[in-house]
Amino acid sequence: MENCLLERSNTLLLGLILLTTSPWISEGAEQTTFAKPEKNRLEVATAGSGSTSLPLLVALEGGYFAKRGLNVSVNQVGATVAVQGVISGTIDIYQGGTAAIAANLAGADIIYVAAAVDRNSLILFGQKGITSFENLRGKSIATTFPGAFGEIAVRITARKRGMEVGKDLKLLYHRSPPEALSTFFAGNADALIITPPQTELAKQQGYPVIIDYYKEGLKIIGPGTAVTREFSQKYPNTIKAYLVAYLDGLKRAIDDEDFAKKIESKYTKISDPKILAENYAQGLRVWNKDMTVDPAAIRLVLEDSSDPKAKSADQKKFYDNSFIESVNREYASKLFPGEVR
Repeated sequence: MENCLLERSNTLLLGLILLTTSPWISEGAEQTTFAKPEKNRLEVATAGSGSTSLPLLVALEGGYFAKRGLNVSVNQVGATVAVQGVISGTIDIYQGGTAAIAANLAGADIIYVAAAVDRNSLILFGQKGITSFENLRGKSIATTFPGAFGEIAVRITARKRGMEVGKDLKLLYHRSPPEALSTFFAGNADALIITPPQTELAKQQGYPVIIDYYKEGLKIIGPGTAVTREFSQKYPNTIKAYLVAYLDGLKRAIDDEDFAKKIESKYTKISDPKILAENYAQGLRVWNKDMTVDPAAIRLVLEDSSDPKAKSADQKKFYDNSFIESVNREYASKLFPGEVR
């Protein structure tokens, strides 16, 4: 698979010994036991390697998936390729954004079983001299793939300002955030809507921020944990083991800043301490300890989707919170006491 982040996580005896007495996991959480996973080999796809995906990568590098009996391979691929892989069965879990909703609308029975992040870290930048959304009338905005939360955010903003995508402004789609950034840096787009770490690279170059969607309070799931409904019914214990290991990675990322930055640098190839610090701070703002899916975050996407079926769709068909609710009761409530029930 292209852009491989890591071929495979091997079960290392030394790593398991260290993890059995991990200082990052509370004693109460450590003593929690779960049923053995029905499937121990997992192919996981992620749309990015920035701060929103960092707990996943920390879980992988820290050996937490192996500790839970899972042999996990994580690969960064385009969102469209990822959902096609989930549908075909070549990918088990998609740790990504709104492509799961788009696929469900198109007839694929893909659902979210958790929301690792739903507070959006998108930033809309303009070329130098473009400082307001109104300045973008008749101009272009570089973003990622159609239906992603970059497009959704622009559609929401345009609607609020009496503008329309495709009529008053144009979206330029790309397969990945780095490609969108390159188009913008080359001057071939008037604006750019993007997430970390590309946001920090744009800030470094002095491009004006038009809208910081985190400050605006925009809530869209991304990344969420998406699987087919059939997979969730066939491998419930596997999903729970995956979510527990992810939470272990989240706890380590929160408590061990140096380790988290080291992992981000490895996968993003960013070595600038200032950028890594900004990305880490952004992660702390948006990482969910309670990964329950908020139906309102799905409804927001449905309301501004270009798919004609979206507005009338029932948001309940896009998620199943039973897995994360069980994990929260049995594990996350002990891992993050007082913050998760």
